[in-house]
Amino acid sequence: MKKTDIWIFGEVLFDSFPDNTAVLGGAPFNVAWNLAAFEAGPKIITAVGDDSQGREIQERMDSWKMSREYLAVVRGYPTGKVTVNLNNGEPSYSIEENQAYDNIPMNCLPERTDGFLYFGSLALRTVHNREVLALLKKKHQGKFFVDINLRSPFWNKDRIMELLNGVHWLKLNEDELTQLSAENNAEAAAQQLKAQYSMEGIVVTCGSKGAFALGPDNHVIRVKPKQIQEVQDTVGAGDAFASVLLLGLQRSWSLQDTLTRAQNFASAVVSIQGAVSTTPEFYQTYLQSW
Repeated sequence: MKKTDIWIFGEVLFDSFPDNTAVLGGAPFNVAWNLAAFEAGPKIITAVGDDSQGREIQERMDSWKMSREYLAVVRGYPTGKVTVNLNNGEPSYSIEENQAYDNIPMNCLPERTDGFLYFGSLALRTVHNREVLALLKKKHQGKFFVDINLRSPFWNKDRIMELLNGVHWLKLNEDELTQLSAENNAEAAAQQLKAQYSMEGIVVTCGSKGAFALGPDNHVIRVKPKQIQEVQDTVGAGDAFASVLLLGLQRSWSLQDTLTRAQNFASAVVSIQGAVSTTPEFYQTYLQSW
């Protein structure tokens, strides 16, 4: 049986931490990196600059056996950078503008895609990328998975709500849900959004409280995290969660199993610095148990 494809559109960048450590990041890239480690064969559509950081990303992708077929190298724009500040492990972000990932070329798009197409909201802060994504969506013959990342000042509610048209699966956190809905109750807000946009499913992460999901049957499924030994930072926890959601959809897991596995993996990611691990064994432990 042919493996369902997973296509990823959006940013790749370096997260710069207070100790001057630079860690590969960007929500879409984190998701693609995790999925590559889980042997899901993701294809990422993004751009880096013609600079040392861009070359490092290409080398890291090669070492991780990630496809670079749809990675563009653009001249005149730097490889993406975000400065991460931590307060008790919780991140805040200073995001550079006019980066390479803001300028993904039209000519790097595939002729046709199917399976699942993942995209977030940050890389759509430019008119250019919104036009590129619109073309990509026309070429896509499968389902859309959107992971909302509201990063001020690079979003507005009207544009986000427009982004939800035609979406099959939506993942966002509880704070983001509150900003998009007039409902005070998170479950009611999720029900309202799911119905309004005729989605198959919506998944809401709730930090230390866990997560809940509404699937095609509208039944509410909840999970709580296991006790975490030590929290390094929460950077990439949501991306880790999204990775396993996509893996579960690709492999037709039950929504309960998918949610449980996503929560367990996200809980593991908060014990490391940054959003992803460069150690294959970190992933194999989970892959073998699944």
